Amino acid sequence: MNFDHFKFLLDHAFQQGTGGEGALPAKYDSIPVERLHPLVLAYVGDAYFSLYIRTRLLAYEQNKVRVLHTFDAKMVSAAMQARGYKGIEGMLSEEELAVVRRGRNAKSNVPKSATVHEYRYSTGFEALLGWLYLSEKFERLSEIAEKAFVVISREMTNTAEKI
Repeated sequence: MNFDHFKFLLDHAFQQGTGGEGALPAKYDSIPVERLHPLVLAYVGDAYFSLYIRTRLLAYEQNKVRVLHTFDAKMVSAAMQARGYKGIEGMLSEEELAVVRRGRNAKSNVPKSATVHEYRYSTGFEALLGWLYLSEKFERLSEIAEKAFVVISREMTNTAEKI
């Protein structure tokens, strides 16, 4: 992030819209979701999926935060999200697949912890989750997140059994 962007955020991020000239909206809801950059959708989708996984793991463990963090980090990794996406791909509508393609094709830097293929598909998956969230399609969002959780859990169990 360059300094000008950082300064702009510091100067404006915590102000509520007042309707005056140059005022920012108080919330994102005036921005059409379809016009948001796919990496912005992925940013929101990543936050949603991380919180979803963390709260879902509470059904199994409530005391050992380090254990929760270890599982959470593995489950939201690009590799596992890509596998989760592949497991749910067949249940997606054409509109949802188009959002995934936009996210998958967005230009971004791939971290060393994932292959290009894994990272692109995980970004597409996150973009889908962000799009569903910002479009307020909460029932579908929950359905997809839960199915992905099941796929990822199964994948992690299979991997652990091979060790």
